[in-house]
Amino acid sequence: MMKKKTPSSNSQSGTNLKADSLQANFLTESVWESTKLRELLQPPALTPGTLYVVATPIGNLRDLTFRALGVLQACDLVLAEDTRRTGLLLHLFGIRKPLLSCHKFNEARRLEPVLQELRAGRTVALVSDAGTPGISDPGQRIVQAAVANGIRVEPIPGASAAITALMASGLPTDEFHFVGFLPKKPHSLQERLQELLTLPGTLVFYESPYRIERLLKLIAELAPQRRLVVARELTKKFEQFLRGTAQEILQTQKGRKWKGEIVVLIGPVEQGREKGPSPTQATDSASSLVSESDQEQTEG
Repeated sequence: MMKKKTPSSNSQSGTNLKADSLQANFLTESVWESTKLRELLQPPALTPGTLYVVATPIGNLRDLTFRALGVLQACDLVLAEDTRRTGLLLHLFGIRKPLLSCHKFNEARRLEPVLQELRAGRTVALVSDAGTPGISDPGQRIVQAAVANGIRVEPIPGASAAITALMASGLPTDEFHFVGFLPKKPHSLQERLQELLTLPGTLVFYESPYRIERLLKLIAELAPQRRLVVARELTKKFEQFLRGTAQEILQTQKGRKWKGEIVVLIGPVEQGREKGPSPTQATDSASSLVSESDQEQTEG
């Protein structure tokens, strides 16, 4: 009768060595990861005389990146659209920094004082109330002035309502046109929208909750077959994406009050679908909406 072979001491030793090696590798990786995490959480060494353009969350505080947090911790001065709002953000992360307001009403006056700070070698972080500075927010003039004066500008990317909405829209993303806010005056709005609807790709723009219904009615007249996405309260608790034609979205929201910050996306003309009325027909059919809107008081 053949006897069963029992594992030799050598094979047992080999198994133990393998297990020890795996454990050592795991511990080494864990130590590396924890060390790397600590490094990420440490304020970085900033380059003197640099303007840092820092994106901040548009709703969810978890969207503040390690890099943005580090710059806000390490900079000499924070240039903020609203010092009270940015002050609250800094307080939440235990950061205390000098704050200087920079909004659309005083940005031109802030140019020289900020340039002087940068020339003196100080580091300045430019932030808006939410999202990316300079993208339909104050900051463009400051950045242009810094570039024109040979001052280093470093972007710290992060949240952007336009890109966030586009990501989840389901509309084509290979070509898109970001427009910002459309004109408030009805006639200017109609002319601008007719011009934009001739462009290829997806259109992306911002709108106020006080004017969104008027805009959707106009789109329903000018481009009744276009696919739309209306995104509101992005990254927040009540985030919502409404999809369909302009008329379908109006019907869905009938009797409901529009709230929150809104991004509107219009898909391109699709093959096999109607392109809507001609510019002349569109002007005639939308004239009643424009006349009606002339009587409305718009907010924002």
